Amino acid sequence: MKNMKFNHLKYGVLAMALTFGVSSCEDFLDRPTIDSYNTDNYYLTDDQCVSGVNYLYNSPWYDFQRGFIKVGEVLAGNYYWGSSPYLNFSVNGTDQDLVNMSYSLWAVIGHANTVYDNLKDSPASQAVKNQCMGECLTWKALAYFYLVRSFGDVPIIHNNTEELVSGTYNEKYKVMKADVYEYIIMTLEKAMELLPASSPGRIDYYCAEGLLAKVYLTRAGVSGSLNADDLSKAAAYAKDVIDNSGRQLLGTYSDVFRLANNESEESLIAWRWTAEGSQWTRQNTLQSDLAIEGFDEFGDCWGGWNGLSVDLQEAFGVKLLENQPDSWLNNQDSRCLATMMLPGAKYDYFWTDHGGFDYLRFIYDDTFNSAATGTLQSATGCNTVKHLYGNTNDHVEGTGHSPLYMANSLATHILRLSDVYLVYAEAKMGTAKQTSDASAIDAFYAVRHRAVNTYERPSSITWEDVWKERRLELAMEGDRWYDYVRVSYYDPQFCIDELTHQKRNGFNGLNDLYETYFNSNAWTVNPDAMYYDETTAAPNVTVSSFTLPFPTEDVVFNPHLMEDPIHEDVRSIYSY
Repeated sequence: MKNMKFNHLKYGVLAMALTFGVSSCEDFLDRPTIDSYNTDNYYLTDDQCVSGVNYLYNSPWYDFQRGFIKVGEVLAGNYYWGSSPYLNFSVNGTDQDLVNMSYSLWAVIGHANTVYDNLKDSPASQAVKNQCMGECLTWKALAYFYLVRSFGDVPIIHNNTEELVSGTYNEKYKVMKADVYEYIIMTLEKAMELLPASSPGRIDYYCAEGLLAKVYLTRAGVSGSLNADDLSKAAAYAKDVIDNSGRQLLGTYSDVFRLANNESEESLIAWRWTAEGSQWTRQNTLQSDLAIEGFDEFGDCWGGWNGLSVDLQEAFGVKLLENQPDSWLNNQDSRCLATMMLPGAKYDYFWTDHGGFDYLRFIYDDTFNSAATGTLQSATGCNTVKHLYGNTNDHVEGTGHSPLYMANSLATHILRLSDVYLVYAEAKMGTAKQTSDASAIDAFYAVRHRAVNTYERPSSITWEDVWKERRLELAMEGDRWYDYVRVSYYDPQFCIDELTHQKRNGFNGLNDLYETYFNSNAWTVNPDAMYYDETTAAPNVTVSSFTLPFPTEDVVFNPHLMEDPIHEDVRSIYSY
């Protein structure tokens, strides 16, 4: 990508929106023949409208996948990624993952705008047109939600055609964060006018409303102090989803992340990937970045050297060098082993044709895993569970079709119902730091009780309770950094203090500890050889750390991005 995102908009977005592989409403596969597809002979029927919007569920988001983890989890201190600049807060505008993330988000906006415009003039039924236009607007709002939380003040591209005709694509000014949030809210409000109440596996009214609740919770602090009206609206929208969507939490936490539940009622908004077909960019590739070498048959896994942070382990109560394995293998919080592979952990939903997956056998037993390295790779002693589908047999059992090299069909959940429950619990507190409101406690209890079935319903909850619960519930789901961003709007020092006191480094000597345990079942810690790295300094976190830099190329092509943002009255200027 040689030009900035707005040049990319000029030369690429319209053509790409007309030629991207698009797919059917059930499995996101069927698509028009590209060489005969244009706006004159497509978007003519209900099926074509649905097919023409489906690729917004995957392809334009493809290049955000790595940034999704590095920004959402590595920056936040949940995930250890070697010498990554996201680990030590040294990211700059030339970082390729940052560049890809930015371009991906702008591509989503460009595609959503273009498809929306194409749908407006379609002769298809109004109900289907409305549904599809509502989906476009929800995806657009989500992309802006990521942009404003990542980069702060950003430009607004309301209509591609107008930008192209006016020739102002490289002259856009940043718009103030508060106005960008207002634009997101306006976009979601319109989406909710258009969307049906229920559309299984797709974005519907309550999916957009759940996102709107989260947007209001985030915007509540953007002025520098919490806005009671925004919190009240966040609570009201979240409560409507909880009470009236008809959706329920799945009974077992780990089931949320299995292939068979790609479209479960708990998943409000997700990237719906597919490994079928030849269209590159509509597949999930996260397993390649996150899984241990040899986890599947394609030789495309290289994530074993990274792992869940020591700080996140301790948030779950896991202290590898202080406790015995029974303490984590019998952890009362079911999310612990559903999130983190730890010594002794076994998974009946991975490697089912091998009788299940055994973490240490996989590393040390070449009769179980022919590619066994014989050496623990992760410096933190803990690899991820989320975003993994397993091997080919697991994928076929879950979806009916095979994965491919760096390509699987596991959905990436962006907004889950449990998130909305916790948004409600936090927003219902208003500007207080705790609440005894029964409905807020019920929402919090529903999430925590699913994870810890011995947990008794409390008589009150605090903001800190919800803050920690969000971390445990949503770990490795690309969300934690954005919690820090929203809190930094009104209490940056709290975020700075917490981030700088995290345990973001690795351990020494874990391989000997793990191998001995595997061979003899003895967990014997030698403190002289097995210890946490205290020599690597804590990252330098400042107020400016909560805004990522624009890609350098963007600034070169549009110097306005380095200027102060402007105010835009988005409701009076723009309409749908």
